[in-house]
Amino acid sequence: MSRICELTGKGRMVGNNVSHANNKTKRTFLPNLQNVTLLSDSLDRPVRLRVSAHGLRSVEHNGGLDNWLVKTSNEKLSLRARRLKRDIVKKLGQAQAA
Repeated sequence: MSRICELTGKGRMVGNNVSHANNKTKRTFLPNLQNVTLLSDSLDRPVRLRVSAHGLRSVEHNGGLDNWLVKTSNEKLSLRARRLKRDIVKKLGQAQAA
Protein backbone atom coordinates (compact mmCIF):
# COMPACT_ATOMS: atom_id res chain seq x y z
CA MET A 1 0.00 0.00 0.00
CA SER A 2 1.62 3.22 -1.12
CA ARG A 3 1.68 6.27 1.11
CA ILE A 4 -0.33 8.57 -1.12
CA CYS A 5 -3.54 10.40 -0.24
CA GLU A 6 -6.42 9.06 -2.34
CA LEU A 7 -8.08 12.46 -2.65
CA THR A 8 -5.30 15.03 -3.00
CA GLY A 9 -2.47 12.91 -4.40
CA LYS A 10 -0.13 14.13 -1.66
CA GLY A 11 2.78 11.70 -1.33
CA ARG A 12 6.17 11.45 0.31
CA MET A 13 8.79 14.15 -0.07
CA VAL A 14 12.57 13.80 0.11
CA GLY A 15 14.90 16.09 2.01
CA ASN A 16 17.93 16.19 4.26
CA ASN A 17 18.58 15.76 7.96
CA VAL A 18 21.10 18.46 8.82
CA SER A 19 23.20 17.93 11.93
CA HIS A 20 24.81 20.58 14.12
CA ALA A 21 28.07 19.89 12.25
CA ASN A 22 26.18 20.55 8.98
CA ASN A 23 26.34 16.89 7.88
CA LYS A 24 23.52 16.09 5.49
CA THR A 25 21.81 12.70 5.21
CA LYS A 26 18.80 11.85 3.07
CA ARG A 27 15.41 11.33 4.70
CA THR A 28 11.77 11.13 3.68
CA PHE A 29 8.84 13.20 4.88
CA LEU A 30 5.66 11.10 4.93
CA PRO A 31 2.15 12.58 4.74
CA ASN A 32 -0.15 12.26 7.73
CA LEU A 33 -2.45 9.56 6.31
CA GLN A 34 -5.58 8.41 8.13
CA ASN A 35 -8.05 5.65 7.31
CA VAL A 36 -11.40 7.44 7.42
CA THR A 37 -15.00 6.62 6.59
CA LEU A 38 -16.68 9.48 4.75
CA LEU A 39 -20.39 9.61 3.99
CA SER A 40 -21.53 10.14 0.43
CA ASP A 41 -24.81 12.07 0.38
CA SER A 42 -25.82 11.15 -3.16
CA LEU A 43 -24.91 7.43 -2.85
CA ASP A 44 -26.35 7.15 0.70
CA ARG A 45 -23.49 4.95 1.88
CA PRO A 46 -20.20 5.28 3.75
CA VAL A 47 -16.89 5.11 1.84
CA ARG A 48 -13.56 4.09 3.38
CA LEU A 49 -10.57 6.04 2.05
CA ARG A 50 -6.95 6.64 3.01
CA VAL A 51 -6.76 10.42 3.27
CA SER A 52 -4.18 12.91 4.50
CA ALA A 53 -5.13 15.30 7.30
CA HIS A 54 -4.88 18.17 4.78
CA GLY A 55 -7.23 16.35 2.40
CA LEU A 56 -9.73 15.71 5.17
CA ARG A 57 -9.79 19.41 6.05
CA SER A 58 -10.29 20.25 2.37
CA VAL A 59 -13.25 17.88 2.12
CA GLU A 60 -14.88 19.44 5.17
CA HIS A 61 -14.20 22.94 3.84
CA ASN A 62 -15.91 22.16 0.51
CA GLY A 63 -19.05 20.82 2.15
CA GLY A 64 -18.57 17.06 2.01
CA LEU A 65 -17.14 14.26 -0.09
CA ASP A 66 -19.53 14.67 -3.03
CA ASN A 67 -18.76 18.37 -3.54
CA TRP A 68 -15.02 17.74 -3.21
CA LEU A 69 -14.98 14.96 -5.81
CA VAL A 70 -17.07 16.90 -8.33
CA LYS A 71 -14.75 19.93 -8.09
CA THR A 72 -11.44 18.02 -8.17
CA SER A 73 -9.66 17.02 -11.39
CA ASN A 74 -9.18 13.32 -12.12
CA GLU A 75 -5.38 13.61 -12.26
CA LYS A 76 -5.15 14.12 -8.48
CA LEU A 77 -7.52 11.29 -7.58
CA SER A 78 -6.69 7.62 -7.08
CA LEU A 79 -8.40 4.94 -9.14
CA ARG A 80 -10.89 4.18 -6.34
CA ALA A 81 -11.71 7.87 -5.94
CA ARG A 82 -12.19 8.27 -9.72
CA ARG A 83 -14.65 5.39 -9.76
CA LEU A 84 -16.46 6.90 -6.79
CA LYS A 85 -16.59 10.28 -8.58
CA ARG A 86 -18.04 8.63 -11.69
CA ASP A 87 -20.80 6.98 -9.61
CA ILE A 88 -21.60 10.26 -7.84
CA VAL A 89 -21.77 12.27 -11.09
CA LYS A 90 -24.01 9.60 -12.64
CA LYS A 91 -26.31 9.67 -9.60
CA LEU A 92 -26.46 13.48 -9.58
CA GLY A 93 -27.23 13.50 -13.32
CA GLN A 94 -30.13 11.09 -12.80
CA ALA A 95 -31.47 13.22 -9.96
CA GLN A 96 -31.42 16.38 -12.12
CA ALA A 97 -33.07 14.62 -15.06
CA ALA A 98 -35.96 13.38 -12.92
